[in-house]
Amino acid sequence: MRKVGEAIGNETLEYGCDVVLGPGMNLHRNPLCGRNFEYYSEDPVVTGLMGTAFVLGVQSQGVGVSAKHFAVNSQESDRTRVDERLSQRALRELYLKGFEMMVRKSNPWTIMSAYNKINGIYAQGNKDLLTNILRNDWGYKGIVETDWIGKREDLSCRTGGGCWQRPDDAGLSCTGKRYSKRGEIGQFGRK
Repeated sequence: MRKVGEAIGNETLEYGCDVVLGPGMNLHRNPLCGRNFEYYSEDPVVTGLMGTAFVLGVQSQGVGVSAKHFAVNSQESDRTRVDERLSQRALRELYLKGFEMMVRKSNPWTIMSAYNKINGIYAQGNKDLLTNILRNDWGYKGIVETDWIGKREDLSCRTGGGCWQRPDDAGLSCTGKRYSKRGEIGQFGRK
């Protein structure tokens, strides 16, 4: 998997891009999940090992990744509004385990938050998930970005610990500014 990551990282660099939108780190929990083709396994440890190798390979080429969809993105139907209800034990031992292994061992440049709610709180604005777990418990210092949803009246990504809110399909950010190819916040990554 590391060699695959190296090849993808090299191709990304050749195209002049900075970040690969992947790897997908969620679990195969529902056969109807429209993103299963992006995810590695139903086993969180296998997912963590494969994701770590991929990230290390890509980032060895001088480009970054955006590991996604953090977290509990288990279905495609109504995925921007669904509320995934689960215990803290299931969250930590299943849904976050692969992400945790990957974050601790490979330090991805960015992490993309998921659209869905987790126990009533949108992942994109979930302080417990993005600040307490990701940053404080795991020590993540990189960028947290939203998925491509743009401005939401019912959510502010920054209240939960997110750094960068992606634009909507029209290219408008949460501030209403149009994004350039390099993004509203400027270029990051390669020096």
